[in-house]
Order: sequence, then structure tokens, then C-alpha cells
Amino acid sequence: MKKNLVEWVDFYYDNNGYMVFTEKLHLEKGYCCGHGCRHCPYAYECVPEPKRTELLEQKRIAGQ
Repeated sequence: MKKNLVEWVDFYYDNNGYMVFTEKLHLEKGYCCGHGCRHCPYAYECVPEPKRTELLEQKRIAGQ
């Protein structure tokens, strides 16, 4: 069954007009898709190296 997404709950649009999925939506999905999503709660476990390390470092620097 498909879910209707709710803006500001499941996603929002950033300053560049890109749709950004929230951590809530990722948690409901239940796994890391490997695309390096901004709010990935799964520590980018399916993102290939070296991109995974870069994303984790960016998140650490941002204090997230």
C-alpha cells in the first residue's frame, strides 16, 4: 500500500527546490537505500566508500 506523503512531516523542499525526505520517513521505510540521503538514520550503511566516510564526516562536523 502506498502512503500519501505529508509536507513538513515526511519531506520538505530545500532552498534549491529539491525534495528532502525526513528522518521519520526513512525510519518508516526501515533501511538505508544507499543514496546518501541528508537525514539517513542508518549511518549510511549501504552507501559505498569513499562516499560513506565523507557523509559521516560532514554529519559529524555539522554536529548532527
